[in-house]
Amino acid sequence: MDPASDTLVPKIVVKNFSAFYGSVQALHNVDFAICERKITAMIGPSGCGKSTFLRSLNRMNDFVPGFRVEGSVTLDGQELYAPSVNPVLIRQRVGMVFQKPNPFQMSIFENVAYGLRIQGVKSRSVLSDIVEKSLRAAALWDEVKDRLNGGAFSLSGGQQQRLCIARALAVEPEVILLDEPASALDPISTARIEELMQDLKDRYTIAIVTHNMQQAARVSDRTAFFLDGTLVEVNETTKIFTNPEDSRTEDYITGRFG
Repeated sequence: MDPASDTLVPKIVVKNFSAFYGSVQALHNVDFAICERKITAMIGPSGCGKSTFLRSLNRMNDFVPGFRVEGSVTLDGQELYAPSVNPVLIRQRVGMVFQKPNPFQMSIFENVAYGLRIQGVKSRSVLSDIVEKSLRAAALWDEVKDRLNGGAFSLSGGQQQRLCIARALAVEPEVILLDEPASALDPISTARIEELMQDLKDRYTIAIVTHNMQQAARVSDRTAFFLDGTLVEVNETTKIFTNPEDSRTEDYITGRFG
């Protein structure tokens, strides 16, 4: 989607990165740069390591017993797995939205304000301003502005997913990770999420895991193809889908396997 003349500025740089669940190696020596204010899609068959990779970018896998990594992941040059790094602060800079909408069992307002309250923000006016700003950024404000005190579970599935995006945006991350964010949604809600990603990339770096080839082709600037825990290739999305360098990539996107 972006012309070759575009300047690509790396935001997250991964070098010689491997990931393990106990004795099982899930990722093998991945080298990959996620570029600033671009949408990078990660595609590949189930079990190929793409979600493990995505969750490694904000240390979400730290919660999995036996998980460990080798190699380097840097965010603006800061090593994310350095012993001195607080993973909570990393997750504020690198937000994540999961496959299934996971709003908290509280009001719409408090869902968005949740991370801010954890950070110690107490002013109601400050909270209100940021909640509105975040809901507007997530293209949800007009639909919920008159029921902010209502429960989040009163929203439709697509609205709940946009609420989760608003919750991630409220703490002002630099990067947004989306793990199959539309796989549980109907086509109309999926289109809204895709439109939202296009709007957000002017301000945020976005990485998305998707099984939907058409979605990757529609929304992303760059696409990475994973297979059996390895990164086969990464390039501009138009090149990946029209003239991939590796025959395995072509076989996958044309449906010969996966």
